[in-house]
Amino acid sequence: MLQVNDRPVSTRLTAEGFAKLATVSREMLDRLQAYVALLTAWNRRINLVGANTIGDVWRRHILDSAQLMPLLPDGTRVVVDVGSGAGLPGLVLAMLGVPEMHLVESDQRKAAFLREAQRVTGTAVTVHGQRAERMAPIAADAIVARAVAPVDNLLLMVDKFRKPHTICLFLKGKGVEEELTHLPLALKMKAQILPSRSDPTGRILRLEGP
Repeated sequence: MLQVNDRPVSTRLTAEGFAKLATVSREMLDRLQAYVALLTAWNRRINLVGANTIGDVWRRHILDSAQLMPLLPDGTRVVVDVGSGAGLPGLVLAMLGVPEMHLVESDQRKAAFLREAQRVTGTAVTVHGQRAERMAPIAADAIVARAVAPVDNLLLMVDKFRKPHTICLFLKGKGVEEELTHLPLALKMKAQILPSRSDPTGRILRLEGP
């Protein structure tokens, strides 16, 4: 799987800078650039990402998503991205090599964007335009999410996608430690908090367990 350099990045990042940092191929970079162009165009019409982040899209959104790739377990095949929004992190991870990606997004305008991004980039993903709670179960190797809900609510949303060895990777803010205090004591999951490579205030929460 693609490896992302573990050096934190706190300054504006270009496409070429990202390519060097993440060691992506020319083909991968072309697809990511096509995605960024589409994201920029659509963001003028619907709120996909904060308008003030577009100027630093390669650090704030592409690197932020790509940093999860080396954290996926070896042999990961099926990944579910809950509350995918603009396809972050799921669509980016699919472009970088995840074999079977499910993007779950109940907002129909955002789901339409995801389908257009799938077409423009030629990325094999499945877009589910509905709430996670209403979906049929999917046996995921990993579940990812970014800025969707507090951890306790998020785990309820994704429970039907979990199997005994499923890994959860959630992109969170610095308040994640407080969120973990609200988890039920009976929930025996191993939690690891990792620093974000793209945001000095960001955290990556890795959860594993029954």
